[in-house]
Amino acid sequence: MLFKSEDIRQSEKEVISKIEDARKALKYNLATPRRWRGLLRRNTFARAIRGSNSIEGYNVTAEDAIAAAEGEDPLDADRETWLAVTGYRTAMTFVLQLAKDPNFVYSEGFIRSLHFIMLQHDLKKNPGNWRPGTVYVRDEARNEVVYEGPEVEMVPGLIEELIEYLNAEDERPHALIKGAMAHLNLVMIHPFSDGNGRMARCLQTLVLAREGILESEFSSIEEYLGRNTQEYYNVLAKTGEGSWHPRHSTRGWIQFNLTAHFRQAVTLLNRTRLIDMLWQEIEQIIARQGLPDRVTYAICDAAIGHRVRNASYRNLAEVNDVTASRDLKTAVDAGLLIPIGERRGRLYGGSPQIRAIFDKMKREHIRPIPDPFLPEAQQLLLPNPL
Repeated sequence: MLFKSEDIRQSEKEVISKIEDARKALKYNLATPRRWRGLLRRNTFARAIRGSNSIEGYNVTAEDAIAAAEGEDPLDADRETWLAVTGYRTAMTFVLQLAKDPNFVYSEGFIRSLHFIMLQHDLKKNPGNWRPGTVYVRDEARNEVVYEGPEVEMVPGLIEELIEYLNAEDERPHALIKGAMAHLNLVMIHPFSDGNGRMARCLQTLVLAREGILESEFSSIEEYLGRNTQEYYNVLAKTGEGSWHPRHSTRGWIQFNLTAHFRQAVTLLNRTRLIDMLWQEIEQIIARQGLPDRVTYAICDAAIGHRVRNASYRNLAEVNDVTASRDLKTAVDAGLLIPIGERRGRLYGGSPQIRAIFDKMKREHIRPIPDPFLPEAQQLLLPNPL
């Protein structure tokens, strides 16, 4: 028996409607051809990779998350962290590709293959195989066991039941609910020696991406979970209460996920509006300076606060190494970028003038995001993470 979804209340239906409205607006913004879409897509994917791995203690800088998304070498990450992050990147890329296949079906082989892709760098963690015995989740800060997975003999049967649920077409729940329940059940079954949380979040992203409302890269809530890790842990702990309790109520988990979807959708919607304004203003500055319009990619990236490197600019602007180096030097000479570090490994930050443009836009146009379940008088506002 798996954890089951609760009957959806009117308040939850209303929040689902709010999510759909925000996602439709986002889809409309993304439907119009914009030169900044590549920048937004890359940064969104990088944020998801960074968010999901940070939950497991694999922390990388924004620039290294971008490097992972682009298949480039890291600037700062140590070897263990980089292997974990790039393994997850490859698994996520696999999932986003599968989302495009109308004939895809969930299977035990798929679940195990995804796990191997994610953890193949560490054979001690049994990548691609079910855990060999009992598994415990420890809270290292408190030095205590907070969850014990079901008996190992139960794992194959529970996975089979989860696969049946994922493939079922009759009486399908809303995709947001289905994704949440897929995530919950996989993480509670805890079928692997390691990587169960990352696997569950990756599986949820696949369920959502196959819904087709948004492009695959914009379906994930992993960025939100990375920013709200303790709340994420708390609701899982409350739902499971320390061990396999599939009869427990899942309403708190469902409402947490719906809140995450609403806030992530609004964040992305705000991000598209902000980057559109930023792009237009930077284009005007570039034109006045007489620089190639493709340099807008680098200046916008730096205005957002990223350290730009030749490889990341080269990938976005689709130019060769020599052209990229010349463009970046020209932007430095124009006072728009500031070189950081030695020539061989040089990075570029935004000048104070450029950074101030984005900071001003955030102050004027970005507001905290409400809790969709609370009336206005009781609102707990979440700062918009831009």
